[in-house]
Amino acid sequence: MEAAGIHETTYNSIMKCDVDIRKDLYGNIMLSGGSTMFPGIADRMSKEITALDPSSMKIKVVAPPE
Repeated sequence: MEAAGIHETTYNSIMKCDVDIRKDLYGNIMLSGGSTMFPGIADRMSKEITALDPSSMKIKVVAPPE
């Protein structure tokens, strides 16, 4: 059984939203809890989403420490 990664799930969710708000969603990705506490996860998530959508969208991923 194969499941989508967190970056793919996030990307698919954003793509299902109205075109007019995608820019805001890409610029405000917040990671919290669980496996998002691993070091470097925000950078990795940003790189993987950029690879899925290489458009000129500014992608910002935040993973505040708890």
